[in-house]
Amino acid sequence: MKCPYCKTNNHKVVDKRSTDNDTAIRRRRECEDCNKRFTTYERIESVSLIIIKKDKRREQFDKSKLERGLLKACEKRPVSYEEIKKIVDEIEIELRNMDSIEIPSKKIGKIVMKKLKKLDKIAYIRFASVYKEFKDIDSFEKEITKIKK
Repeated sequence: MKCPYCKTNNHKVVDKRSTDNDTAIRRRRECEDCNKRFTTYERIESVSLIIIKKDKRREQFDKSKLERGLLKACEKRPVSYEEIKKIVDEIEIELRNMDSIEIPSKKIGKIVMKKLKKLDKIAYIRFASVYKEFKDIDSFEKEITKIKK
């Protein structure tokens, strides 16, 4: 590994610790030539998850796509970015712990809805309206009635 400043290979580790969710090791390094510090992360290379879409297409799991969907559902709601990131991480861990690397998108949607229902009811309804493809106001009413119970 080369120093990002002077491009030499002459550096040492000055601090090492696990990240908050124990998925990586953070190393603080110091270049012995230019004395500048930089950070590196060591992560386990994980197997790609494959998502089976409704139309049977397959695509690689995209954590950022999941995050964008949650951000959209939680827009203008009292939900912090940290809470959203935590849910995204929890969902990814849950998916990686499943028996198969091929996961139907419906299963992911159900997991997201379960977590949103606990977090924020309005965000849940927003997500459900897209996920369940509500066709009319009656569909909304039925879902709202379920939440109230």
